[in-house]
Amino acid sequence: MQNAKDTFYITLRDRLATVNPARTMTLRSVTRPGILVEEAESPVPLMPMDVFVLRWTNVAVESNLALPLVQMTCEIQYSTAGTQALGGLDRGRLLEAMDAELLQMLSPASTQKMNYSTAPATAMETFIFWDQPEFGSTVPLRDQVSRATSVTVWSWQEAGEK
Repeated sequence: MQNAKDTFYITLRDRLATVNPARTMTLRSVTRPGILVEEAESPVPLMPMDVFVLRWTNVAVESNLALPLVQMTCEIQYSTAGTQALGGLDRGRLLEAMDAELLQMLSPASTQKMNYSTAPATAMETFIFWDQPEFGSTVPLRDQVSRATSVTVWSWQEAGEK
């Protein structure tokens, strides 16, 4: 499952760098595309603004097939307070821009599964693929608006994978 999670994250990260190179974040003094995996970072009291945060929420395995098929749910959370220049009055528009970026990052809806525990990363025998995102409601909270979007990701469990 970890190879599929890593592949999904790296694919979205690389696509974000193409879709909107200006959406970056600085974490531990390193500037990188504005997307992170919650379980792979230090706990923080508040999620960062204007970035995509991936959270894996559900896992199911269909083992009655030639290869086990893993189904995972990835919740992608993002929020914005708008820009200072407009006093935050553009936060709805900026949330919609993030919605559009996410749709672009998720297309096409498949990619070669990679093993990132090797250097360099190595291609595996199967692909991962995902369905259309399910956008949650806009949630206003004080000076910001946020959204959680769910994506179901599937991966064939190859021999030797844990």
